[in-house]
Parts: sequence; C-alpha cells; structure tokens
Amino acid sequence: MAMIEVRHLTRVFRTYKKPPGFWAGVKGLVRREFEETRAADDINFTIEEGEFVGFLGPNGAGKTTTLKMLSGLIQPTSGNARVAGYDPSKRENAYRRIFALVMGQKNQLWWDLPASESFTLLRAIYGLPADSYQKTLDELVDLLDVRAKLNVMVRELSLGERMKMELIAALIHRPKVLFLDEPTIGLDIVSQKAVRQFLREYNRKHRVTILLTSHYMADIKALCERVVVIHRGRKIYDGGLDRLESGAGSRQKIITFLPATTDVAAAPAESRAGGFPDTWKSSYGSTVHSDDGKFRLRVPATDIAAVSQEILHTGPVADITIEDVPLEDVIAELFASATPAK
Repeated sequence: MAMIEVRHLTRVFRTYKKPPGFWAGVKGLVRREFEETRAADDINFTIEEGEFVGFLGPNGAGKTTTLKMLSGLIQPTSGNARVAGYDPSKRENAYRRIFALVMGQKNQLWWDLPASESFTLLRAIYGLPADSYQKTLDELVDLLDVRAKLNVMVRELSLGERMKMELIAALIHRPKVLFLDEPTIGLDIVSQKAVRQFLREYNRKHRVTILLTSHYMADIKALCERVVVIHRGRKIYDGGLDRLESGAGSRQKIITFLPATTDVAAAPAESRAGGFPDTWKSSYGSTVHSDDGKFRLRVPATDIAAVSQEILHTGPVADITIEDVPLEDVIAELFASATPAK
C-alpha cells in the first residue's frame, strides 16, 4: 500500500527585500518590497510501504523543505500530502507517533546528559511499556554497537557516536516512516559505513518506509533502489537508480591509463612516458596528465576498443582501467539539462 502520497505539494516563502542604507530602512517601515521563493513547486510522488527511497537535489533544491512539510513542521502553501493515512499539516498526536525525523545537523538529545536519560524521557513522552521499550532499546544498541557509550555525556561522544544515538532516539518508538536528512554528514568513512549497514538491516527487518536525503552518493548507491530528484523546487526524475545510472553512464565510459615511465616529472615533455606528451591528443579528444601521471579520457562506450588500441599504439602503458561515469557526474548533468516533470 502507499505509505506516502504527495500531490502538487508547494511551499512559497515570502521574504522582505531590504535595500542598503539608513533611509532605505526608514522607507521600508512604510512600504516594503517582498520577493517570493518557491522552495517546493508542484511536487508529486508516491512511496510504498517498506521502500527505501533516495531524495536528491543540490543545495537549495527544496529537499529539507519537503521533509519538513511531510513532518508537519511547516505548512504547505498549496497541495497536500498523506503519510500512513494522516495529513501531516494537522499535526495530530497519532501521526507524531508513527514517524521520525533525523536531521544530520540538528540534535534532539540533551547535550549535557547521557543518551540513556534522553531515551528514558522519550519513553515517557511516547508512553511506551517498559518491556517493549527495553526490548527495542537492546536491539538498537546492539545493532549500532554503542552499549558502552549509553551513560556517557552526549557532548563527550564522537560525531559518529552521537549520530548513532540520534538514530536510536528516532526509532525508540518503532515508527512506520523515517525521514532522514543528511544523516551521515561530517562522519568519517568507518562511521558512514556503520550507519549505512544499520539502516539497511533495520529497513529489511522491520519494513519501515524511509526517505533519505544525502549528498554522499555512496549512501544512495548502498541503500536505495529508487531515487526522486528535485531541482529548483521541481521534480525532474523519479525512478530506479539503475535506470538513472544507465542513462549517460552506459553511453559513456572513463578510460584512465598510466604510461610505463613512472618518473613522470623527470623526463622531458616530448619523450615523457614513451611517446605521451603533457597533453595527449587522440581521435576522441585531448587529455592532460594529472599530478599522479595518469591520463583520463571520457569516451563513448561503443568506442572503448578503438580508444584502447590507440592508447597502446602511442606508447607503453603500465596500467589501464575502464570505469563507469560516476553517479555524481550523471546527476550533475541531469541538473544541467533538467526539464521539470510533474
């Protein structure tokens, strides 16, 4: 069944436009000029129960605004949304019990208290029975491996440990829907991997519906089969991640090769790397070697064999790799050529 339904959701922010200068400020007391910004513009999508969906877009695209409307924190200007049958804008207590919002740059735990005491407070707020609360807490603590940190002041925890505690706080009441806004921002690689592994396992085990925003494409690739992409407040893509990657990604490849001469800086430019000058021109374009001595060239996927032969005929090569176009580049190109879709 559909867990999240968004129909023509729009949010317009009206802000005062103040000219510089003292007298301009005085005039503004009598007559003010305002400008409108459409943070979310006629957005439509549906998410089924148990889906793990990536919500992508550049800074200022409207991702956080949309999550706040789905959480009931701000009201839409027009349109509507339904989450598990509830209208978030009504802010019903029954709705607040079935969803959770985690924002990577905001804390919900008491800074000067151990996380365990914040969990106890949340148990009282949600009216959770002692046995089910303890069972849920034990499961989450073990999955995130933070039992030894439960009684440590939150301000003394590392960033990764704090985020794990934030996830426990968000899930302690067993929500059906989880909104995640940049949950791995600022975390090191090890912590990011731990958080991703936890979210993947928790989604698989409990079929919680998750909507995730992240600028780390590793998060999206590891967790989401489907993505919704918005740009300038409007939806420009909604579909499988594999289909998005197979667009520009399948039509082009990136060839990276290292000439056989390892001491690139020591050799004269024209004799460097056995025939490869600083700028190597092929039939498919030009490429300049990077600081590590490697050349990189983006070519059509159908011409991989021809380009590889041309490289090998030019001079000896120590290493050569053929890779897909990074997902970041695919999405950046999607932004650049975006035609908003309803």
